[in-house]
Amino acid sequence: MAGGLAVFTTLIIFITPQLSYASQVEQDADADADAPIVSRIAFGSCANQSAPQPIWNAIIDFDPQIFIWLGDNIYGDIRRPFRLIGKKRTIGPWKNVPQFVPATEQEMQSKYMKAKRNPEFAGKVTSQRLLLDFLDEPVDSPRRMQAGVYASYTLGPEDRQVKVILLDTRYHRDPLFSDGTILGSLQWEWLKKELNGPASAITIIASSIQVISNLSAATGPLFYLESWARFPRERACLFKLIADSKRDGVLFISGDVHFGEISRHDCATGYPMYDITSSGLTQAVEKVLPAPLHFMVRLVAWLTPTTMRVMGHGCRYRSCTYGQPNFGVIEIDWDATPVALKVEIRDVDGFSVSCVNILLSELQAQNKDLMTTMEPGSCQRHCTLEIDLPWIVRHRLAFIFFSVLAVLLFALSGVAYAAVSVGEIEILVSPAPYLAGAMK
Repeated sequence: MAGGLAVFTTLIIFITPQLSYASQVEQDADADADAPIVSRIAFGSCANQSAPQPIWNAIIDFDPQIFIWLGDNIYGDIRRPFRLIGKKRTIGPWKNVPQFVPATEQEMQSKYMKAKRNPEFAGKVTSQRLLLDFLDEPVDSPRRMQAGVYASYTLGPEDRQVKVILLDTRYHRDPLFSDGTILGSLQWEWLKKELNGPASAITIIASSIQVISNLSAATGPLFYLESWARFPRERACLFKLIADSKRDGVLFISGDVHFGEISRHDCATGYPMYDITSSGLTQAVEKVLPAPLHFMVRLVAWLTPTTMRVMGHGCRYRSCTYGQPNFGVIEIDWDATPVALKVEIRDVDGFSVSCVNILLSELQAQNKDLMTTMEPGSCQRHCTLEIDLPWIVRHRLAFIFFSVLAVLLFALSGVAYAAVSVGEIEILVSPAPYLAGAMK
């Protein structure tokens, strides 16, 4: 939180008023058989409320029935809270809603602090309450009675239901490099109940951090990204829980990293697991560089070893990542046989930058044709974890970086040596005219 900056990383779901839904698992069984069919879902993350947000025009044009926040939804300055809470909310889903003012000066000072560093962070209880106030969460919402803002929603008629599970990956998370917990024991028990509950055609698990990809294994020691892979035991438990539940049609959506990509893991649960990462609505990795240098970000993304990213003709760039503002969409064709899903990352104008078509029949544990096995010691795309790549491959980016740096330093040293040598020659030669004049 350097400089007083704090970011809420949580998950929120907005549903169009005409769409009826059950907000808690206890209500799932009573879902109306005539409930509207959900076929268009949008999601995104990393939206700085102080930055221009033209991307909402493209989101509105897509006309989603559901929009899911994937974290970093609010960027607030804890030293100057009125920069956020002292103004009317006029952007995106906040447009034309009443001004929010906390009750006391003490609350104002702590409003946008978060539990990012460790689970013992003292301000996270107040942060959760004030965040839910800001989001107009009902006063009787279960999320106000629990530690963390995790929740689930089941939408659509019984034979075409979509279950959305929102995880809280920050409230209980242990420090990075600890290989501790992300969800905490209570949230794990809740998630187990959700996954073993009534079946749904599609289950979307929303995580504020990436689940499948582990780019940190390939980018370290240059830089690291937060992800489930930084907690390997916790991620293994997640995959095992999904496999043991025998729940079909599960896929992940995630955010946080300030670029978009689609990842796939074939050796985790018995059928391919997809993770559609959209980040961010305003914050993006290429925006930190001048436009002429954007190619460098794309080059680094292309050079970074990855076994999980989906590569193909549906990508705008060769790396199949997108470092400009973006949002994600899921379109479901319930009338197709079998049911078809189209997942995309879209740019600020609504054009596709990465796209994958998925048949719902592929996301079934009993589909033996799509189950992947791997020989010991071999490497296979969408199966071998990045951390298990040969070390010379895994650290390719670091080798290239330090090699280029060494060449540049060597060249700079050569230039400096040449400049010094030329200077010494000039000093030796320059006295000659004066000596000639003195002899005359």
